[in-house]
Amino acid sequence: MRNDITIRPETPKDYKDIISLVLRSFQEGTSYSDGSDILALIEEIRASKYYIPELSFVAELDGKIAGHFLFSHFPLSKTPKGEHLDNNDIVMLAPVSVHADYFKKGIGSTTLTLGIQKVKEYGFKGITVEGNFAFYNRVGFKTSSEYNIYPTSGIPLEEPRCMMAQETYEGSLKGISGYIVYNMYYNAQ
Repeated sequence: MRNDITIRPETPKDYKDIISLVLRSFQEGTSYSDGSDILALIEEIRASKYYIPELSFVAELDGKIAGHFLFSHFPLSKTPKGEHLDNNDIVMLAPVSVHADYFKKGIGSTTLTLGIQKVKEYGFKGITVEGNFAFYNRVGFKTSSEYNIYPTSGIPLEEPRCMMAQETYEGSLKGISGYIVYNMYYNAQ
């Protein structure tokens, strides 16, 4: 883990830099998005009741914003079709962006490790994320079905291992189960 990176909650003054960062991150780092849908999802989350300003972070390196990620409340669903449970013990990590100038330099894993610690401090029981399992496994995520949390759909859900979860402490997800259904966000479906 790098020791030259700090995270702090995003502020409206950061939004312009975040827009540029997200666009470059997805245009240069993925084959499935140009970043515009990711920006729309960020806006949807910020405007929703699920937004947690204290857990929406920018990562700084040498005074520049090198990353952006946020955790938001995420109610699980009773069925694969929806019916969200009234449960705010779980947060979703999404989206995650690293500035294209800093790809493959340990920015993502360092910032997420710092952010996960903040989630633990706030007392949440678990975190879900959808993405590259080879990357997220390195920061403590496991296939979500190991915790009785099941995927339904989404991008880049190429296979079930792409839907992951993490306990915030040993046994914290025991007794919690359900489905990941994104129907509260137009830009996540």
